[in-house]
Amino acid sequence: MTVAALSRRRFLIGTAAAAGGFSLGFHLPFAAQAQEREAILPEVNAWVLIHPDDTVVIRIARSEMGQGTLTGLAQLVAEELECDWSKVTTEYPTPGESLRRNRIWGNFSTGGSRGIRESHEYVRQGGAAAREMLIAAAATLWKVPEAECSAASSIITHNPSGRSVTYGAVASLAAHMQPPADVRLKDPKVWKIAGKPLPRLDTRDKLTGKQVYGVDLQLPGMLNASIRACPVFGGKVASFDAAAVSGMPGVRKVVQVDETAVAVVADTWWQAHSALLALPIVWDEGPNENVTSQSIAEMLKEGLEAEDAVIGTRIGDVRTELAGDVKLVSATYSYPYQHHATMEPMNATALYTTERCEAWVPTQNGEASLSLVAEVSGLPIEQCDVHKLHLGGGFGRRGWHQEYLRQAVILAKAVPGSPVKLIWSREEDMLHGAYHPVTQCRLRAALNKNGEVTAFHMRISGQSILWPLRAEVRETGRDPAVFQGLNDGGSEGAFGYTISNLLIDHAMRNPPVPPGFWRGVNLNQNALYVECFVDELAHEAGIDPLEFRRKLLVDNPKHLAVLEAVAERVGWGKPAENGIHRGLAQIMGFGSYVAAAAEVSVTGGELRIHRIVAATDTGHIVNPAQAERQVEGSFAYGLSACLFGECTIDGGRVEQENFDTYEVMRMDQMPAVETILVPSGDFWGGVGEPTIAVAGPAVLNAVFAATGKRVRQLPLKNNSLAV
Repeated sequence: MTVAALSRRRFLIGTAAAAGGFSLGFHLPFAAQAQEREAILPEVNAWVLIHPDDTVVIRIARSEMGQGTLTGLAQLVAEELECDWSKVTTEYPTPGESLRRNRIWGNFSTGGSRGIRESHEYVRQGGAAAREMLIAAAATLWKVPEAECSAASSIITHNPSGRSVTYGAVASLAAHMQPPADVRLKDPKVWKIAGKPLPRLDTRDKLTGKQVYGVDLQLPGMLNASIRACPVFGGKVASFDAAAVSGMPGVRKVVQVDETAVAVVADTWWQAHSALLALPIVWDEGPNENVTSQSIAEMLKEGLEAEDAVIGTRIGDVRTELAGDVKLVSATYSYPYQHHATMEPMNATALYTTERCEAWVPTQNGEASLSLVAEVSGLPIEQCDVHKLHLGGGFGRRGWHQEYLRQAVILAKAVPGSPVKLIWSREEDMLHGAYHPVTQCRLRAALNKNGEVTAFHMRISGQSILWPLRAEVRETGRDPAVFQGLNDGGSEGAFGYTISNLLIDHAMRNPPVPPGFWRGVNLNQNALYVECFVDELAHEAGIDPLEFRRKLLVDNPKHLAVLEAVAERVGWGKPAENGIHRGLAQIMGFGSYVAAAAEVSVTGGELRIHRIVAATDTGHIVNPAQAERQVEGSFAYGLSACLFGECTIDGGRVEQENFDTYEVMRMDQMPAVETILVPSGDFWGGVGEPTIAVAGPAVLNAVFAATGKRVRQLPLKNNSLAV
């Protein structure tokens, strides 16, 4: 596939698939043409640049948004490269350059905890290939066989003679060497750089303020813009009076953006935003002005009883077993809309001329960004490019849904030749998200006289994230993402419990509020539904919740191992301190096995979470220290969602417009989190997302232990815990 043969439509389709989390084929990093390497010296290959002073620049295609992927991928390349880690730095290649070079860096999408687990092999191959090319260059210089040479810490040594040379001294020559046809990767057991708890490469710049985020970006001659879209989903601009603000300080232009929004372009952002607030706008609120949270809840409630459900997993004959002479247990749970609430609001900067369009944007998918720039600018994709910046939080918001970038390009076209930086206000960000989807779930199970589960039916009613994105989902009504953590086997998110009669289905109901990928995605509510209901079943059976799960997990030792790890650490089965109560949860998602145990107290109806113990089996771990931080951070995010996270709808719009009404965990509310890493070493799983899912159910199960009350509707703040 070459640029000349690649239509914009084909590229858009391909990157859309990548944005949704499905891998694409591409060439390995050492397949670049020799003339390309020659033109970009001191590039050894696409992944590795080495300067004469031995500074090693490792190119990272995936995005860094606080999760540590940049450092982890650099560790993997450096491990195979055998370079001096103290001299390693990184840079982003652009998706435009990647396209020109036959997509040499592969997938630019960063989401679904896939940054490392889906690129570890080819980035290691890139580092190994560069090492062999450097060795070949030194051998050529010395006129000795390559087999007599070895590399370590950025130095190549001729073993028989003891001669040595640094990488920087032979990098230019190495760029001319033939890339090896095949390379052998190291066994992780002998890793020296990867697998170690090394400090992150981006920490110093963040601490000193040197790190440039999208909102910090400054370009010569740059203008600034603020924007307002109709606050009602599906609404449009009816009219606005640009003349009313055209004379305000700094104002350059008032621009209608598509049918839905109006923006002001000015010298500074505050000038633009002040004018925007003063701008008279009349909205056509459209067909959704009467939509409320209650009307959406009624729509989902109907789906719980509907006949048109799509089956995710079916084993045995659930309906017959549930109709038999058994003890029936049932419960209905619900999960609300939630916002990503990134610290850095949505923003993008664009520069347009009739010959070229470039954008600077914090993006989770640089290729999707590039395709969008080409589409909106109307220019051939090879005349466009995107410069990625670190993200001040992503959580899925900056992946598929990049309307802020679309708006920035439209505004840049309105003032050609001048860069325009668009920053959404916090209110605009809260009102126009791509929200965690709303769902309800009815669970029914049969228990025999021994307290064993003989049948289990889980009906999910609610929104599909993929419905707006994929034609096949609209045609079939089946969204595979709905069944995260509920699959009958597989390596991504298997349902761990062995139940002879099992039915999990989904009645798709899509309200007009746009859904999106939200850190942890559908695993969050699925874990809460299953793990809280399993706790209910254990209580009904009169069996300890840990022992109850042990029997159900007997055929899935990896699920059981993480559960056993947290139970042992928290002291399950031993008396807790006075007033402390415990809860458990486990799930598999994003290729990893996770479990949590929570310790809580409830006094006078007030909840206090004292301690979380979390276990994770990701197979391999590239940076243990970073994995621990990801687990700890995921509980801050997951507990915020469980305790406070809720976007309510009234009049077709979100009611929460800032952090005064959309609460998150405060530091004094955050419990101690103890992380147990139990890598079994035979697979590659995700780290940043799966443990979010067990935060809520572990706490809610502990709340039941403390109060005897089952919380089935999130967030917890809407429930009274007074005994």
